[in-house]
Amino acid sequence: MQAAIRALLEPLGQVSDLNHAAGLLGWDERTKMPPRGAAVRAEQLATLARIAHERFVSDELGRLLDAAEESLDGAAEDSFEASLVRVTRRDWEKARRVPADLAADIARAGSQSERAWEEARERSDFAAFLPHLERLLELQRRYVECFEVDHPYDAVLDDYEPGMKTPAVAEVLGKLRDGLVPLVKEIAASSVEIDDSILYGEFDAESQAALAREVAEAMPLEPGAWRLDETVHPFASAIGVSDLRITTRYEPDFVGTALWAVIHECGHAMYHNGIDPQLERTPLCRSVSLGFDESQSRMWENWVGRGRPFVGRLQAILARHFPDRFGSVGAEELYRAANRVRPSLIRVDADEVTYNLHIILRFELELALFEERLAPADLPDAWNAKVNELLGIEVPDDASGVLQDVHWAAGAFGYFPTYSLGNVIAGQTWELAREALPDLDDQLAAGELKPLRDFLAERLYSHGGKFEPAAMIERLTGGPLDPEPLLRQLRAKFGELYGLT
Repeated sequence: MQAAIRALLEPLGQVSDLNHAAGLLGWDERTKMPPRGAAVRAEQLATLARIAHERFVSDELGRLLDAAEESLDGAAEDSFEASLVRVTRRDWEKARRVPADLAADIARAGSQSERAWEEARERSDFAAFLPHLERLLELQRRYVECFEVDHPYDAVLDDYEPGMKTPAVAEVLGKLRDGLVPLVKEIAASSVEIDDSILYGEFDAESQAALAREVAEAMPLEPGAWRLDETVHPFASAIGVSDLRITTRYEPDFVGTALWAVIHECGHAMYHNGIDPQLERTPLCRSVSLGFDESQSRMWENWVGRGRPFVGRLQAILARHFPDRFGSVGAEELYRAANRVRPSLIRVDADEVTYNLHIILRFELELALFEERLAPADLPDAWNAKVNELLGIEVPDDASGVLQDVHWAAGAFGYFPTYSLGNVIAGQTWELAREALPDLDDQLAAGELKPLRDFLAERLYSHGGKFEPAAMIERLTGGPLDPEPLLRQLRAKFGELYGLT
């Protein structure tokens, strides 16, 4: 490796260490930290954000980057060296536009806001959260002003989907809406009734924790590289390629969250566990984008975890931990229960068909906020109207409405569309996997998940963040982002379940 590349790697490794230390503090904040630690934790995160930002945007790192770029000498675009320089250059030039104090303010406000959100959600009190939301949006407007963009939303979207523009997201979501709304209506008109009552009842937390642990152990993750903890809002953090933090929550009257949320978060963890270790401590040690990251959590949760072949394995696990409830339940009964379509209030509990409608309403509200067509104080009424428009249900309170998600509280505007982009990518990738692995159904039925994981690692995971989303989807599928495979798969699966013609 050239001396110039080695010289660049040293400060990049330090910045990576700082960012992952902040990630560890964030994981601890959501899982282990006592409530009264919130104020000082916000300051700790702000300090780390400021130091990492200052080091990354320094003139010295810029000089090292220039030297590394000059040393490439025609290296292939997908080589480690060329990718490192290309991605670092893009990140460095973008970060240079953001003042260190603003980066620290955003980190601090997000930490403070999350704690306020938890309390407001508990009391279903949007008014208590409103000042924090207004502060976050003020900071986001200052952030947007750092960039030259065609649309204010482009700046925040680019943080999660590099290179993607607002009209492109609107087009994808529009196609999903056009395909899903008729399907939802057909299902609602179907005479087929699916009973999912077996998933509801009384489920003690200790047994659910043991269930979740066994499900996680069934996933093809590197032994000794992960841990599972409880939190309010399930998430997964990658502190390193082999330091993965998976979380879930246990609902006393619904076992599905402990089951499928764990598979979902394991999907995120598997992606990061499959990144080439050579990329560790560099800007390349990340997923292509949040949409690509989400494609893996959604694929493993729904295409695998709610697919007919693997549900039989889950039934056996459920029967071990809740024998009175699941001992006499057949795999087909569990499969049907796991795939009941029913418009619901809570995004994380939504079925595969209606899930993207939850994302569409959040995207439309975010656009209205960033275009200043919607005042933050009016968000609950706008939310409730969108839920009624898209899902046909009434919102009883803010806890099950506008306050249900942590994302806005964390300042993660531009994040929500990545869920639907992830579903689209998962649909395209699943077609590739089925073609490459003709015995996939038999493998899943036998609990053999490693062949699928290995295929995905080779084609996607191992590359880390070398390529932008548009280039990666072209490299992976040979074409652009396309919602049609997802729509075909949903219509085939749920058409069979609900007897649609």
